[in-house]
Amino acid sequence: MSIVVKIKTLPHAENLDLPAKATSLSSGYDLYAAVEEEVVIPPSQIALIPTGISLEIPRGYEAQVRPRSGLAIKHGITLLNSPGTIDADYRGEIKVIVINLGKENFIVRRGDRIAQMVFMRVEEVEFKKVDSLTGTSRGNKGFGSTGI
Repeated sequence: MSIVVKIKTLPHAENLDLPAKATSLSSGYDLYAAVEEEVVIPPSQIALIPTGISLEIPRGYEAQVRPRSGLAIKHGITLLNSPGTIDADYRGEIKVIVINLGKENFIVRRGDRIAQMVFMRVEEVEFKKVDSLTGTSRGNKGFGSTGI
């Protein structure tokens, strides 16, 4: 099953590819850096990288922006606010919050595949206020309570 997502390219994305899957079975659509000049991200620093696209996501869906595993393992590059949620009513440019956790400067060049975007169904929820919840063996034991 596929959904239709309208995409608008912005002037600074001229000649860049549209989001695309690397293989037919890939879950994510690669997002490309729409930077005019190289962006140098020193170790422990953050940069906001534009993609030059805006989306119209259908009601009942979201897009999640996620790191690319190759950038993470090879360069220590990941995304803050990951996965980043793009709501169906957002019409602004998709930008990626990149952090360099590596030990060397990382350079983002125009057209680099900087992140990936996965579309997910979002269910509507109705909250029902109650006085108690059904018990479980875990109960209220939190962080680390189930072991390593």
